[in-house]
Amino acid sequence: MSPFEAGIQMSEEEFRLLRDLVYTHCGLWFDDQKSYLLEKRLMQRLSANQIKTFKEYYQFLRFNRKREQELEGLMDLLTTNETYFFREEYQLKAFSDEIIPEICEFKNKNQGSLNNRTIRIWSAGCSTGEEPYTIAMLLLEMDFLKGWTIEITGTDISQRVLQYARRGVYGESAFRATDQYFRNKYFEKQSDGAYRISDSVRKFVTVNHLNLLDATRMRMLGSFDLIFCRNVIIYFDHAVKKKVVESFYQMLKGSGYLLLGHSESLMNITTLFTLRHFKNDMVYQKPSSAGVIL
Repeated sequence: MSPFEAGIQMSEEEFRLLRDLVYTHCGLWFDDQKSYLLEKRLMQRLSANQIKTFKEYYQFLRFNRKREQELEGLMDLLTTNETYFFREEYQLKAFSDEIIPEICEFKNKNQGSLNNRTIRIWSAGCSTGEEPYTIAMLLLEMDFLKGWTIEITGTDISQRVLQYARRGVYGESAFRATDQYFRNKYFEKQSDGAYRISDSVRKFVTVNHLNLLDATRMRMLGSFDLIFCRNVIIYFDHAVKKKVVESFYQMLKGSGYLLLGHSESLMNITTLFTLRHFKNDMVYQKPSSAGVIL
């Protein structure tokens, strides 16, 4: 144990100050029952910065010239990044077999609309990259998309996982739901046994750092036909969920889709979206009259 860790405890006041600072910065909420969890994770940052009290660390986060850099490191500790390729099979089947063909059909019928043969997809909370790369692989399997422009944007608040996503190298645990066909076709096995995503997939995906509470940066991404935000808003309280989901609504084109995790719902958050019942799954859709036509 570092000498800076020995005997350090977080007071109730320090917990409230740090909890509220984290909440204001990124929307993550730690209730009183999670004070020990916050204390345990922040202890690592006290040790790394040779800070002796949580109050001093709070002052560091508020006023030090390196506060932004420290907040990035703190987000790496506080966010959960468990994911893998082809997660939530039924939803992905609805995406491949029903949603993308519907989007393409609509665009083909509206020859005068802008970006008629472009599909833009956002993976919000992309973690180590498995989700956007999964999306790219599924789209590459669709022969009817040849000649179309595909743009997939992945974003996350953690710089650490984004570095992993840009590297595009994965171990066995990332393939727990991956058919061998995709592993053989879209990955290159390396000498250490890991697998590197092929450039044929990588070229469709860009990943960027983004805080979902940064409305200005979000608007810079432009508009999308479809947004994946799976197992992210469960970490927000009601107010932040509402703010983030309403931002998604503004960024989706008319008739655009919002795909949440199976444990997530917009019930009691907003009535802006329609719940569409597809053969394979249920997803949220922005009414066509509410924005830019696809």
